Amino acid sequence: MSDFPLQATPIHVPDAVLEDLRQRLALTRWTEDAGNEDWYYGVRREYLQELVEYWRTDYDWRKAEAAINAYEHYRVEVGGVPVHFLRKAGVGPNPVPLILTHGWPWTFWHWAKVIDPLADPAAYGGDPADAFDVIVPSFPGFGFSTPVSGRPDLNFWKVADLWHELMTETLGYPKYAAAGCDVGALVTGQLGHKYADELYAIHIGSGLKLDFFNGDRAWDFSGGRPIPAGLPPEIHAQILQLDKRFATHLAVHVLDSSTLAHGLSDSPAGMLAWILQRWRSWSDNGGDLETVFSKDDLLTHAMIYWVNNAIGTSIRTYANNNRYPWTPAHDRQPVIEAPTGITFVAHENPPGITTEQRVQNFLESDRAPWYNHVNLTAHPKGGHFIPWEVPAEWTADLRNTFRPYRPGASR
Repeated sequence: MSDFPLQATPIHVPDAVLEDLRQRLALTRWTEDAGNEDWYYGVRREYLQELVEYWRTDYDWRKAEAAINAYEHYRVEVGGVPVHFLRKAGVGPNPVPLILTHGWPWTFWHWAKVIDPLADPAAYGGDPADAFDVIVPSFPGFGFSTPVSGRPDLNFWKVADLWHELMTETLGYPKYAAAGCDVGALVTGQLGHKYADELYAIHIGSGLKLDFFNGDRAWDFSGGRPIPAGLPPEIHAQILQLDKRFATHLAVHVLDSSTLAHGLSDSPAGMLAWILQRWRSWSDNGGDLETVFSKDDLLTHAMIYWVNNAIGTSIRTYANNNRYPWTPAHDRQPVIEAPTGITFVAHENPPGITTEQRVQNFLESDRAPWYNHVNLTAHPKGGHFIPWEVPAEWTADLRNTFRPYRPGASR
């Protein structure tokens, strides 16, 4: 596509919003948190207090805003929903349009490390024939795709319909590629299910079933199943660790999202604590979060939530995934017909499964038959935020998935 059909609009947060934030940070009332040096009870006050003070006195949003504005930004309305997206035009003989979808507590900026290599591979030692025209939206209700008060029912499969309209009607791409992680992988999977004929392929960072959030107890990560008796102690411990990592936010977001949102929308320190715990426990950081996210990184992502008052609408999507269950658009098999690549990372290995066993473990699971999987890879490092944590591996995997399905490719 030689002429992009929209006019770019840079991101800009008003000074008044930044001043209000500074005042709120200065007035933070801190909880008693004795005995939490090991983070057993959640986010440790001392670290959060240090980060909040840095946020108030040293963090420079305008510097982050300038880095973000090095890319083109657009705002459109799709299906009555305000949609913000970043674009990086592809540099190559025939760039394929690619939409990248994030999850929670991600922002569109979690794709920052892979945007340029995907758009201009030759500049990073790659083949220009692998170029993509990269589209990175903010998930509706997240970041700058706000407010969504006119559509309080949004969930992953409804967003897939919006993305298809964005790519094919608003932007005019007759066919496109899609990739995503976290809930963004479910959006991408739904695209590969409902719109397979209009996609080249998809690439995701997990292999969940699209009915993951269906059912009366979807908030229970264990599915209501007790831990089997007689397991080796190390496997038992790994199961408990996995439950602790994911159970809290699933239960609260599905069952009580607005109650939580009232507090998080009023307190920047409270909002930061809630998402900071996920960044710490979900990333492969060896106990030191700042080996993955610097203080500035953490606060830039937090700012994208705060300045748009997006935390409440972001977490409500979980409740809507359950309240409005996924239903199939067809009964063909596999459910997700688009050719699918999946990147697995070590920090998310199932209990008792090594990286070397990860692909086979997936193939033997009840998830594999859902996908037309064509490229499965597992890496010995990396956590939940795959394109941020292991960008080179993610980029290589994604290129390998799409290469045989590009226009003119022989298979």
